[in-house]
Amino acid sequence: MLVSSHYVPRWLEVLLTEKFFNACILHEEARKNEKNIYCLDCCISICPHCLSPHNSHRLLQIRRYVYHDVIRLDDARKLIDCVDVQSYTTNNAKVVFLNQRPQTRQFRGSGNLCSTCDRSLQDSYLFCSLYCKVDYLLRTQKGDLSRFLFECKFLPLPEPVSDDGLMTPDSVLESASSIKTSSGSSDGGVGCKTLASTATTEIVRKKRSSLSACRPIFSQATENSASLVNRRKKTPQRAPLH
Repeated sequence: MLVSSHYVPRWLEVLLTEKFFNACILHEEARKNEKNIYCLDCCISICPHCLSPHNSHRLLQIRRYVYHDVIRLDDARKLIDCVDVQSYTTNNAKVVFLNQRPQTRQFRGSGNLCSTCDRSLQDSYLFCSLYCKVDYLLRTQKGDLSRFLFECKFLPLPEPVSDDGLMTPDSVLESASSIKTSSGSSDGGVGCKTLASTATTEIVRKKRSSLSACRPIFSQATENSASLVNRRKKTPQRAPLH
């Protein structure tokens, strides 16, 4: 948990501890009322229906990738030094995780690990999320984050604004493929299930295609067999008695 102090700006502390994608209590009856926008000036999360009073503020869209909060790397770079934070390519854009993710199983074997939470990473990275980098800097830089934070006076939402911020299943597959190509392994197995599922789908499709191709032949053979049986069941013709 981040230490709350004057060393951490309020906007950053809230960003890394806020729970996004909860329903907005001001717009409970409205559709798509998930709070997936963060206002840096007010330090609150809002839903798309709350935008009007914040139009002139610095706004950051929060997205969901494999069930966790992410932001676009281009936006993150305007606010904080993102060097050594592992990024992922999805929907033709790079994103970074806001917070560290719980590990479902203990990592075994040698490899590059996150300097804060020991999550498996690609060789060129040191942190799995912005949270992990900030936590590391607070512990190693005597709480001085000034050299790693940037002044950003203008931060608009992308056009068009995504209503739900959810990444598509195709984007997960794209990320897994790109990671596999560049490093030969994916992040902690994320995406591998998608690839395996896709491979399984292809096998099922091939089997169905084969069955479909065989059906006319099987049907014809059945009809021929039925014809032979019918002929056999007919009353036999006897030679006339003389």
